[in-house]
Amino acid sequence: MMMAESVTSESHLRLSTVTGYFLQDESTTDPGTFDYVTSNFGLISRRYDSDAEFDPNGRRTQWERFEYQINKLNAESGPETSYRLLYLGRHGEGYHNVAERRYGTEAWDCYWSLLDGDDNGTWVDARLTPVGIAQAETAHRAWETQIENKIPFPQSYYVSPLNRCLATASITFRGLKMPHTEPFRAVVKELLRETIGLHTCDSRSSKTAIQAEYPEYIIEDGFAEDDPLYDSKLRESDTARDARLRDLLQDILSHDENTFISLTAHSGAITSILQVTGHRKFALATGAVIPVLVKVERVPGPLPKMHIDPPTTAPICKN
Repeated sequence: MMMAESVTSESHLRLSTVTGYFLQDESTTDPGTFDYVTSNFGLISRRYDSDAEFDPNGRRTQWERFEYQINKLNAESGPETSYRLLYLGRHGEGYHNVAERRYGTEAWDCYWSLLDGDDNGTWVDARLTPVGIAQAETAHRAWETQIENKIPFPQSYYVSPLNRCLATASITFRGLKMPHTEPFRAVVKELLRETIGLHTCDSRSSKTAIQAEYPEYIIEDGFAEDDPLYDSKLRESDTARDARLRDLLQDILSHDENTFISLTAHSGAITSILQVTGHRKFALATGAVIPVLVKVERVPGPLPKMHIDPPTTAPICKN
Protein backbone atom coordinates (compact mmCIF):
# COMPACT_ATOMS: atom_id res chain seq x y z
CA MET A 1 0.00 0.00 0.00
CA MET A 2 1.16 3.50 -0.81
CA MET A 3 3.14 5.34 1.84
CA ALA A 4 1.85 8.76 2.84
CA GLU A 5 3.76 11.63 1.28
CA SER A 6 3.36 15.33 0.93
CA VAL A 7 1.76 16.50 -2.30
CA THR A 8 4.59 18.11 -4.27
CA SER A 9 4.92 19.69 -7.67
CA GLU A 10 6.72 16.53 -8.84
CA SER A 11 3.86 14.12 -8.21
CA HIS A 12 0.15 13.94 -7.52
CA LEU A 13 -2.56 11.39 -6.88
CA ARG A 14 -4.63 10.10 -9.77
CA LEU A 15 -8.08 9.09 -8.51
CA SER A 16 -10.53 6.77 -10.24
CA THR A 17 -13.70 4.98 -9.14
CA VAL A 18 -13.55 1.19 -9.17
CA THR A 19 -16.95 -0.02 -10.35
CA GLY A 20 -18.67 -3.36 -9.89
CA TYR A 21 -18.91 -3.36 -6.12
CA PHE A 22 -21.80 -0.99 -5.34
CA LEU A 23 -25.23 -0.53 -6.89
CA GLN A 24 -24.71 3.23 -6.98
CA ASP A 25 -22.02 2.62 -9.62
CA GLU A 26 -24.53 0.99 -11.96
CA SER A 27 -26.32 3.02 -14.64
CA THR A 28 -29.51 1.03 -13.95
CA THR A 29 -29.72 2.28 -10.35
CA ASP A 30 -32.09 5.25 -10.03
CA PRO A 31 -30.81 7.78 -7.45
CA GLY A 32 -34.37 9.04 -6.97
CA THR A 33 -35.69 5.73 -5.63
CA PHE A 34 -32.55 4.09 -4.24
CA ASP A 35 -32.59 3.43 -0.47
CA TYR A 36 -29.18 2.94 1.10
CA VAL A 37 -30.74 1.68 4.34
CA THR A 38 -32.47 -1.37 2.86
CA SER A 39 -29.76 -2.22 0.32
CA ASN A 40 -26.70 -2.93 2.50
CA PHE A 41 -25.44 0.59 1.65
CA GLY A 42 -25.55 -0.57 -1.97
CA LEU A 43 -23.04 -3.43 -1.65
CA ILE A 44 -23.65 -5.79 -4.58
CA SER A 45 -24.25 -9.44 -3.70
CA ARG A 46 -21.56 -11.17 -5.76
CA ARG A 47 -18.54 -13.47 -5.68
CA TYR A 48 -14.98 -12.14 -5.55
CA ASP A 49 -11.77 -13.66 -6.88
CA SER A 50 -10.52 -13.93 -3.30
CA ASP A 51 -13.52 -15.97 -2.06
CA ALA A 52 -11.86 -19.29 -2.92
CA GLU A 53 -9.10 -18.72 -0.37
CA PHE A 54 -11.00 -16.65 2.21
CA ASP A 55 -14.46 -18.22 2.22
CA PRO A 56 -14.42 -21.60 0.46
CA ASN A 57 -17.42 -22.82 2.47
CA GLY A 58 -19.58 -19.72 1.93
CA ARG A 59 -19.94 -18.82 5.60
CA ARG A 60 -18.73 -15.21 5.57
CA THR A 61 -20.92 -12.14 5.10
CA GLN A 62 -20.77 -10.07 1.92
CA TRP A 63 -19.04 -7.27 3.82
CA GLU A 64 -16.42 -9.62 5.29
CA ARG A 65 -15.63 -10.93 1.82
CA PHE A 66 -15.55 -7.40 0.42
CA GLU A 67 -13.10 -6.26 3.10
CA TYR A 68 -10.83 -9.22 2.40
CA GLN A 69 -10.99 -8.47 -1.33
CA ILE A 70 -9.97 -4.83 -0.80
CA ASN A 71 -7.17 -5.76 1.59
CA LYS A 72 -5.94 -8.30 -0.97
CA LEU A 73 -5.99 -5.67 -3.71
CA ASN A 74 -3.88 -3.42 -1.49
CA ALA A 75 -1.47 -6.20 -0.55
CA GLU A 76 -0.90 -7.02 -4.21
CA SER A 77 -0.56 -3.40 -5.37
CA GLY A 78 2.72 -1.64 -5.92
CA PRO A 79 3.98 1.00 -3.46
CA GLU A 80 2.43 3.85 -5.45
CA THR A 81 -1.09 2.39 -5.64
CA SER A 82 -3.80 1.84 -3.04
CA TYR A 83 -7.53 1.19 -2.89
CA ARG A 84 -9.65 3.27 -0.50
CA LEU A 85 -13.30 3.06 0.43
CA LEU A 86 -14.87 6.45 1.05
CA TYR A 87 -18.10 6.44 3.05
CA LEU A 88 -19.69 9.72 1.94
CA GLY A 89 -22.58 10.90 4.11
CA ARG A 90 -24.80 13.91 3.41
CA HIS A 91 -26.05 15.94 6.37
CA GLY A 92 -29.65 15.63 7.51
CA GLU A 93 -32.27 18.22 6.60
CA GLY A 94 -31.38 21.75 7.70
CA TYR A 95 -33.55 24.82 8.15
CA HIS A 96 -32.21 26.19 4.86
CA ASN A 97 -33.55 23.12 3.04
CA VAL A 98 -37.01 23.80 4.47
CA ALA A 99 -36.82 27.47 3.49
CA GLU A 100 -35.83 26.67 -0.09
CA ARG A 101 -38.83 24.36 -0.39
CA ARG A 102 -41.07 27.03 1.15
CA TYR A 103 -40.06 29.80 -1.25
CA GLY A 104 -38.97 27.79 -4.29
CA THR A 105 -35.45 27.58 -5.67
CA GLU A 106 -35.72 30.69 -7.85
CA ALA A 107 -36.81 33.00 -5.01
CA TRP A 108 -34.40 31.28 -2.64
CA ASP A 109 -31.39 31.87 -4.88
CA CYS A 110 -32.17 35.48 -5.76
CA TYR A 111 -33.43 36.74 -2.39
CA TRP A 112 -34.07 34.55 0.62
CA SER A 113 -30.73 32.74 0.68
CA LEU A 114 -28.98 36.10 1.06
CA LEU A 115 -30.82 36.85 4.31
CA ASP A 116 -30.09 35.51 7.77
CA GLY A 117 -33.56 33.99 8.12
CA ASP A 118 -37.29 34.72 8.11
CA ASP A 119 -40.16 34.78 10.60
CA ASN A 120 -39.73 31.04 11.07
CA GLY A 121 -36.13 31.27 12.25
CA THR A 122 -32.52 31.66 11.15
CA TRP A 123 -30.50 29.65 8.67
CA VAL A 124 -27.06 31.21 9.06
CA ASP A 125 -24.73 28.18 9.30
CA ALA A 126 -27.99 26.25 9.22
CA ARG A 127 -28.76 23.73 11.92
CA LEU A 128 -30.63 20.46 11.61
CA THR A 129 -34.41 20.44 11.78
CA PRO A 130 -36.18 17.74 13.81
CA VAL A 131 -36.52 15.85 10.51
CA GLY A 132 -32.79 16.24 9.93
CA ILE A 133 -32.04 14.89 13.40
CA ALA A 134 -34.30 11.92 12.66
CA GLN A 135 -32.46 11.32 9.38
CA ALA A 136 -29.14 11.22 11.22
CA GLU A 137 -30.68 8.81 13.73
CA THR A 138 -31.76 6.65 10.78
CA ALA A 139 -28.15 6.65 9.58
CA HIS A 140 -27.05 5.62 13.09
CA ARG A 141 -29.44 2.65 13.03
CA ALA A 142 -28.35 1.77 9.49
CA TRP A 143 -24.76 1.62 10.68
CA GLU A 144 -25.83 -0.57 13.61
CA THR A 145 -27.38 -3.01 11.13
CA GLN A 146 -24.31 -3.01 8.92
CA ILE A 147 -22.06 -3.58 11.93
CA GLU A 148 -24.03 -6.78 12.50
CA ASN A 149 -23.29 -7.58 8.84
CA LYS A 150 -19.55 -7.06 9.55
CA ILE A 151 -19.08 -3.85 7.57
CA PRO A 152 -15.47 -2.59 7.64
CA PHE A 153 -15.32 0.11 10.30
CA PRO A 154 -14.19 3.57 9.23
CA GLN A 155 -10.62 4.09 10.39
CA SER A 156 -10.73 7.87 9.96
CA TYR A 157 -13.54 10.41 10.17
CA TYR A 158 -13.64 13.81 8.48
CA VAL A 159 -16.42 16.38 8.69
CA SER A 160 -17.34 19.74 7.17
CA PRO A 161 -17.10 22.70 9.58
CA LEU A 162 -20.74 23.66 8.96
CA ASN A 163 -23.02 22.94 11.90
CA ARG A 164 -25.43 20.65 10.08
CA CYS A 165 -22.57 18.29 9.26
CA LEU A 166 -20.98 18.50 12.70
CA ALA A 167 -24.33 17.48 14.19
CA THR A 168 -25.07 14.77 11.62
CA ALA A 169 -21.70 13.10 12.15
CA SER A 170 -22.11 13.21 15.93
CA ILE A 171 -25.61 11.70 15.88
CA THR A 172 -24.64 9.09 13.29
CA PHE A 173 -21.47 7.74 14.85
CA ARG A 174 -21.52 8.35 18.60
CA GLY A 175 -22.41 5.26 20.59
CA LEU A 176 -21.83 2.75 17.78
CA LYS A 177 -19.05 1.07 19.76
CA MET A 178 -16.79 1.08 16.72
CA PRO A 179 -13.11 1.98 17.01
CA HIS A 180 -12.51 5.74 17.06
CA THR A 181 -16.11 6.54 18.09
CA GLU A 182 -15.78 6.51 21.90
CA PRO A 183 -15.07 9.34 22.10
CA PHE A 184 -16.03 10.31 18.55
CA ARG A 185 -13.25 12.58 17.32
CA ALA A 186 -13.84 13.53 13.71
CA VAL A 187 -11.36 15.87 12.03
CA VAL A 188 -12.92 19.17 10.93
CA LYS A 189 -11.73 20.06 7.40
CA GLU A 190 -12.33 23.56 6.02
CA LEU A 191 -12.37 22.45 2.38
CA LEU A 192 -15.07 19.82 2.94
CA ARG A 193 -17.78 22.48 3.15
CA GLU A 194 -20.65 23.29 0.79
CA THR A 195 -20.48 25.62 -2.23
CA ILE A 196 -19.04 28.85 -0.84
CA GLY A 197 -20.55 32.33 -0.92
CA LEU A 198 -23.81 34.31 -1.12
CA HIS A 199 -26.03 31.86 0.78
CA THR A 200 -25.73 32.64 4.49
CA CYS A 201 -26.52 29.01 5.30
CA ASP A 202 -23.12 28.14 3.83
CA SER A 203 -21.13 30.49 6.05
CA ARG A 204 -19.54 28.84 9.06
CA SER A 205 -19.38 29.64 12.73
CA SER A 206 -16.18 30.68 14.47
CA LYS A 207 -13.54 28.17 15.52
CA THR A 208 -14.30 29.05 19.14
CA ALA A 209 -18.01 28.28 18.67
CA ILE A 210 -17.27 24.95 16.99
CA GLN A 211 -14.87 23.94 19.77
CA ALA A 212 -17.39 24.94 22.43
CA GLU A 213 -20.19 22.83 20.92
CA TYR A 214 -18.02 19.89 19.83
CA PRO A 215 -15.00 19.88 22.16
CA GLU A 216 -13.95 16.35 21.21
CA TYR A 217 -13.67 17.10 17.49
CA ILE A 218 -10.16 17.64 16.13
CA ILE A 219 -9.83 20.90 14.22
CA GLU A 220 -7.21 20.72 11.49
CA ASP A 221 -4.05 22.80 11.73
CA GLY A 222 -4.35 26.26 10.22
CA PHE A 223 -8.11 26.50 10.75
CA ALA A 224 -8.93 30.21 11.04
CA GLU A 225 -10.95 31.67 13.92
CA ASP A 226 -13.41 33.39 11.58
CA ASP A 227 -14.65 32.15 8.24
CA PRO A 228 -12.00 33.15 5.66
CA LEU A 229 -13.82 31.80 2.60
CA TYR A 230 -17.40 33.09 2.74
CA ASP A 231 -18.14 36.01 0.39
CA SER A 232 -21.52 37.73 0.71
CA LYS A 233 -21.36 39.03 -2.88
CA LEU A 234 -20.00 36.09 -4.90
CA ARG A 235 -20.77 32.37 -5.11
CA GLU A 236 -18.21 29.73 -6.00
CA SER A 237 -18.70 28.06 -9.38
CA ASP A 238 -19.26 24.32 -9.65
CA THR A 239 -15.89 23.88 -11.35
CA ALA A 240 -14.13 25.85 -8.61
CA ARG A 241 -15.84 23.60 -6.06
CA ASP A 242 -14.62 20.56 -8.01
CA ALA A 243 -11.05 21.87 -7.81
CA ARG A 244 -11.42 22.54 -4.08
CA LEU A 245 -12.68 19.04 -3.35
CA ARG A 246 -9.95 17.57 -5.53
CA ASP A 247 -7.42 19.47 -3.40
CA LEU A 248 -9.09 18.12 -0.26
CA LEU A 249 -8.81 14.52 -1.47
CA GLN A 250 -5.18 15.08 -2.47
CA ASP A 251 -4.54 16.28 1.08
CA ILE A 252 -6.42 13.52 2.90
CA LEU A 253 -5.27 10.61 0.76
CA SER A 254 -1.64 11.77 0.80
CA HIS A 255 -1.47 12.03 4.57
CA ASP A 256 -3.91 9.35 5.74
CA GLU A 257 -2.90 5.76 4.96
CA ASN A 258 -6.18 4.25 6.18
CA THR A 259 -8.27 2.21 3.78
CA PHE A 260 -11.77 2.92 5.13
CA ILE A 261 -12.53 6.62 5.48
CA SER A 262 -15.73 8.46 6.43
CA LEU A 263 -16.54 11.97 5.20
CA THR A 264 -19.67 13.81 6.35
CA ALA A 265 -20.44 16.64 3.95
CA HIS A 266 -22.99 18.27 1.66
CA SER A 267 -24.81 17.70 -1.61
CA GLY A 268 -22.49 20.00 -3.56
CA ALA A 269 -19.31 18.72 -1.92
CA ILE A 270 -20.27 15.09 -2.53
CA THR A 271 -21.25 15.90 -6.12
CA SER A 272 -17.73 17.27 -6.62
CA ILE A 273 -16.07 14.28 -4.93
CA LEU A 274 -17.95 11.98 -7.28
CA GLN A 275 -16.95 14.17 -10.22
CA VAL A 276 -13.21 14.23 -9.48
CA THR A 277 -13.07 10.49 -8.74
CA GLY A 278 -14.81 9.61 -12.01
CA HIS A 279 -17.98 8.28 -10.39
CA ARG A 280 -21.30 8.62 -12.19
CA LYS A 281 -23.59 11.42 -11.04
CA PHE A 282 -25.61 10.24 -8.05
CA ALA A 283 -27.71 12.75 -6.10
CA LEU A 284 -28.07 11.97 -2.39
CA ALA A 285 -31.13 12.76 -0.32
CA THR A 286 -30.50 14.55 2.98
CA GLY A 287 -29.08 12.08 5.49
CA ALA A 288 -28.10 9.47 2.87
CA VAL A 289 -24.81 7.58 2.51
CA ILE A 290 -22.88 6.41 -0.56
CA PRO A 291 -19.72 4.25 -0.44
CA VAL A 292 -17.20 4.86 -3.24
CA LEU A 293 -14.24 2.57 -3.91
CA VAL A 294 -11.36 4.69 -5.22
CA LYS A 295 -8.12 3.59 -6.82
CA VAL A 296 -5.37 5.98 -5.75
CA GLU A 297 -2.19 6.13 -7.83
CA ARG A 298 0.77 8.42 -7.22
CA VAL A 299 2.00 9.57 -10.61
CA PRO A 300 4.76 11.99 -11.63
CA GLY A 301 4.09 15.58 -12.50
CA PRO A 302 1.83 18.32 -11.15
CA LEU A 303 -1.92 18.02 -10.85
CA PRO A 304 -3.56 18.44 -14.26
CA LYS A 305 -4.98 21.90 -14.80
CA MET A 306 -8.75 22.22 -14.56
CA HIS A 307 -10.98 24.73 -16.29
CA ILE A 308 -12.41 26.86 -13.51
CA ASP A 309 -15.35 29.14 -14.14
CA PRO A 310 -15.45 32.49 -12.32
CA PRO A 311 -17.72 33.06 -9.33
CA THR A 312 -21.19 34.46 -9.89
CA THR A 313 -23.34 37.11 -8.27
CA ALA A 314 -26.87 36.46 -7.10
CA PRO A 315 -29.44 36.14 -9.89
CA ILE A 316 -31.93 38.98 -10.31
CA CYS A 317 -35.39 38.16 -9.02
CA LYS A 318 -37.97 38.07 -11.81
CA ASN A 319 -40.91 38.96 -9.57
